[in-house]
Formats: sequence, structure tokens, C-alpha cells
Amino acid sequence: MGEFDLIARYFTRPVRRSPLGVGDDCALLQPAAGMQLAVSTDLLVEGRHFLSTVDAGRLGHKSLAVNLSDLAACGARPLAFTLSLSLPQVDEAWLAGFAAGLFALADAHQCELVGGDTTRGPLCINITVFGEVPAGAALLRSGARPGDDLWVSGTLGDARLALEAFRGTVSLPQPMFESARLRLEQPEPRVALGCALRGIATSAIDLSDGLLGDLGHVLARSGAGATVETAAVTPLLAATRSGLQLPLEQLQALVLAGGDDYELAFTAPADQRAAVEAAAAQAGTPVTRIGRIDAEPGLRLLDAQGRALERRFASFDHFAT
Repeated sequence: MGEFDLIARYFTRPVRRSPLGVGDDCALLQPAAGMQLAVSTDLLVEGRHFLSTVDAGRLGHKSLAVNLSDLAACGARPLAFTLSLSLPQVDEAWLAGFAAGLFALADAHQCELVGGDTTRGPLCINITVFGEVPAGAALLRSGARPGDDLWVSGTLGDARLALEAFRGTVSLPQPMFESARLRLEQPEPRVALGCALRGIATSAIDLSDGLLGDLGHVLARSGAGATVETAAVTPLLAATRSGLQLPLEQLQALVLAGGDDYELAFTAPADQRAAVEAAAAQAGTPVTRIGRIDAEPGLRLLDAQGRALERRFASFDHFAT
């Protein structure tokens, strides 16, 4: 099968948002009046971002999900995306599964494939996603202010728990492993929550590299500090609710620095707590208040007794040794 046969068979579909669709030199997009384009791109490399054993359908889902998660953090509604795919060979069964997982999530968010590229090489997947947000309403990393509450959505740490199970550093009952593995391989982007938080949240970021590392980006851009109550964060590992017992230090490492969560961390004024909870209910996504934004720079962790936790946690870094 040639390159253009592959594109035609697996990645060409009717589109509404691009007058040209797939197949021209450029896609053409026109945001609605009063809207701004929000654009994000992510590269997934086999062996670095996903295991070679991952199901093709789940990989298709995750490849788009990590990009939609960026739109969620901006409060943007998905419009369209492009796909660049490097393949070591043409495997039709794999391509069918990958495309099915990709388009199932795309359809769920009414996000259309409007272009891209394919080539032979190591398995790499690059997606650029386009969304729209009302002008001036985008959630940014730079808006956190002293006195704001600090919130996170959903659960944290289960994706990293699954990775550690794959590595053999932790043993899990099979049902618990499969649940954690689903969080690793098929995360759900919080698009509805991001849109519902427009006008309420002062800043937001999606959690790809671990809570503390990603929160650090918000603090740097906002010129602020934060206090995190670890006793509010540690219950967010879903596996512990199913009976998993872990040493406290291991549990803290998973939820504070595990990575691959694709939840949202966001800030909002303390007097907006009811509005935050209403937005979360509207989006069907649970949220938890885990701390506050401080005027004093730096990140402070408190234990269950309110004492300073001196332990340091390293989040994921693509170029760390």
C-alpha cells in the first residue's frame, strides 16, 4: 500500500470546518466571529511516551486526547486537528485500530481531521489541534493571584501506578491493574470542565508531567507561590479507594509527581467556590480543593498535621537522565 492509498483508506473523511478537507497543501479554518484560535501540538514517540504493547485503538485515542487536554486547559472548544504519522511499515490491522480509536474520540468532541503527513520511520505520532475560545476569555497559566484556591479535577497517580506495574516495581490485582492501565492508555480530556470554568478560574494547566512540576509553570508565569495540602491530594489515587495499601511516601510520589494524568489544575478566587462546584457538576467532573496561591514565591507542601513537608518530588522531564 502506498502513502496516498494509506491516507485515503484510513484518514480521509468528510469535513465541515475546512472548505478543502484532507488532500491540499494547507487546511483552511475560519473561527466564528468574536472567537480566537487556540492551537497546540504534541509528539508521541514509541518507547518514550507509550509502550510497544499498547493497543492500537487506545493509542489512537491517547494521541488526540493529550492535545484536547491542552485545549481544555485553555477553555477552548475543539474544532479540527492535523496528524503526522511515521510508521516502520504498513500494518493494516494496526492502522484500522489506531484510526478507530482516534476518530471515536474526535467524533465525541466534534473535532475533524483536516490534514497531515505520513512517512516511513520509527513509530512517532504528531498531532496539532485547533480550538476556538471567545476573545479575551482563554484560561492562561499567568492569572493565578494570592488568595486564590488551588483545585484539581478527577484522580491523580493511577497512570503512573500502571507504569510502575509494567516495570515490575509494584504488584497489583488484575482488576486494579486494568483500571489503572486504562488511565494510562486512554485518558479522558476535561474539555467540558475547561469550557465551564471560563469566567470563573483565574488560571489553568493540564497535568501531563505531574502535579507539582506542572503547577510550577503556573507559579512561574503568575509570579506567585502556593501551599499544597498533601492530605487533600493523597486520597486522589483511585486505586487506594479499591483497597490498595501503599507506603505514604510512595503514594505521595504517585499523586504529586506521577505524570500522564491529563487532569486540570486550576485556580479561582475563594469566593467562587460555589461557582467552581457548579461548573464541575455541569461538566460531570469531580474537583478537589488542594491548597491556595500565596504572595510569597515558592511551593510549600503541608502534611496531614499542617507541618511543612521537606521531601522533594521530581516530575517527568523528557531530557532528564
